[in-house]
Amino acid sequence: MRSFKIPRTAALAALLATVPFAGAYAASAGFYTPHTAGLIDQAQSLDQGIMAARQADKIKPDEARTLHMQAVHIARVAQREAAAGHGEIPAPQYQQLVAQLDDVSQRLRNATGSSPLIGDGADAGYYPNG
Repeated sequence: MRSFKIPRTAALAALLATVPFAGAYAASAGFYTPHTAGLIDQAQSLDQGIMAARQADKIKPDEARTLHMQAVHIARVAQREAAAGHGEIPAPQYQQLVAQLDDVSQRLRNATGSSPLIGDGADAGYYPNG
């Protein structure tokens, strides 16, 4: 049986030609760092919560639409930043997106009346946190 040998230069050239494409594919296919994947998952979970709140008539349609658009926007920005950073979002942008996501989440909790209350009732009441 004959063995087939590839010259080293041809093998090296093939490898070098595929490496840039592999990196681009990885970023576009959704291979993210754990922080980035977590942020995108949180945005998608928040969006599901918004839709569930709307279906349960806990928020008005226009409010659900606004919150939905903001959650989707955060997820898209995160995906775009991650694609540009080979799966990673730079720390300043990451922190900004997390803050925006927290804001949308808090607004959903406020709108549905599920904000955690603070206080122990000793001063005649409990108060919304936020």
